[in-house]
Amino acid sequence: MSTTLLSISGLTKAYPGVKANDDVSFEVAAGEVHALLGENGAGKSTLVKMIYGLVKPDSGTMTLRGAPFAPSEPRAARAAGVAMVFQHFSLFDAMSVAENIALGMERPPRLRDLATRIRDVSEQYGLPLDPGRRVGDLSAGERQRVEIIRCLLQDPKLLIMDEPTSVLTPQEVEILFATLRKLTAEGVSILYISHKLEEIRALCDRATILRQGRKVASCAPATTTARVMAERMVGGAFQTPTRATRATGDIALDIRDLSLPPASAFGTALKNVSLAVRQGEILGIGGVAGNGQDELLAALSGERRSPDDALRLFGTPIGRLGPEARRKRGLLCAPEERLGHAASPDMSLTENAFLTAKDRERLTTRGFIGWRAARGFAEKIISSFDVRTPGPDTAARALSGGNLQKFVIGREMLQRPEVFVVNQPTWGVDAAAAAAIRQALLDLTAKGAAVICISQDLDELMEISDRFAALNEGRLSDIRPAQALSVEEIGLMMGGAQDMEVAHAPA
Repeated sequence: MSTTLLSISGLTKAYPGVKANDDVSFEVAAGEVHALLGENGAGKSTLVKMIYGLVKPDSGTMTLRGAPFAPSEPRAARAAGVAMVFQHFSLFDAMSVAENIALGMERPPRLRDLATRIRDVSEQYGLPLDPGRRVGDLSAGERQRVEIIRCLLQDPKLLIMDEPTSVLTPQEVEILFATLRKLTAEGVSILYISHKLEEIRALCDRATILRQGRKVASCAPATTTARVMAERMVGGAFQTPTRATRATGDIALDIRDLSLPPASAFGTALKNVSLAVRQGEILGIGGVAGNGQDELLAALSGERRSPDDALRLFGTPIGRLGPEARRKRGLLCAPEERLGHAASPDMSLTENAFLTAKDRERLTTRGFIGWRAARGFAEKIISSFDVRTPGPDTAARALSGGNLQKFVIGREMLQRPEVFVVNQPTWGVDAAAAAAIRQALLDLTAKGAAVICISQDLDELMEISDRFAALNEGRLSDIRPAQALSVEEIGLMMGGAQDMEVAHAPA
């Protein structure tokens, strides 16, 4: 722990309208897990991109193992022993898992041999992965596994991990942590970015905290509370979500025996899914990644059609309606994949706001786009959900992951949905922003909306849900009151060990 692996001194990087990093200095010791903390837009991603050779600093220096380190590109960083797991996946959908991993290797072995290594490593880490599957058919959680395994195959000396556990179950997280501890025992250093502060406390030896591009504090996470770290990140106190007393109303969305074949050969079929969610309540749905969450959201959003009577919105069949028709009737959805699915990467925030809000916010007049109104709506989202961005003309891909998440969630919530279905609402956002999003969901139900929250964050689901169910291999478990469940019972429901007979929620 006494030997410095990476030393950073005075790194500064500015973009038009924002200074992403301002005179940042810290050290990462050999064989330690070093956390990099900060709220969305604090400069964490820019900093690690400079270490990985994706971005050139305006000023400042780095040394790696005592030698000057200024990688001109990721290839140079990898050659020096630096690997990185990205928050946004850098994968080609049309290629297989093995082919994608081979692209990240300087001298890849034959695909057959590489496939064997992938199977061995994925089994060792408890992250099952078929090297022959096409990446375009994988869930977000499975894509995350590809990124993690691709880096671990590089035998790195410094492994940068940006939100690596955001789509892992608690059991998978523990397995990953065991792997990381084994790596650090062998002298590998981990630079670890996560907004899960209890995770940071359990894993990390030291933490550097950024705020508005500057280093503001450092601490030992094991002896620092999550709340203290969060308050140092935001520069003040923040409110934890509070649940207002509210009565549930009529059934808003009713699903009866919904069965759909998988959209692809590697997808998950939905099997006799039944549920009912009432006005003023949050139904939480948990599950391991790849068990039908994306398919369920696609069926509810209208991206996939279903038998007309299988879905009823306030008693009216909607199974054959498409997304636009459902949105007009008050059923709005926010998918898990924010960049490419929820938002078009190269479009501005104004244009992305227009894409889903044109009807409900009346952003067109006689077929013509009202750009002033669309820009005003985008500005309202940015202000209401504290989206850190130079302005509404910024392209979606230019935002940090957490800020784009806030924009996507805010865009849907500000359209006053009567039923809101969201998958992974706080994926990649900091503690304060996560609390704000959860509070917004609770406030939405206080106004009479019905919410279905699909998430792999069990703490999140237990905090805001009135009732809970789990998806396992496309089947929905019994729906039960959330407050009455233990962690063990939730784990059994997620793993399918309990009786998975579908129970229709009582009317």
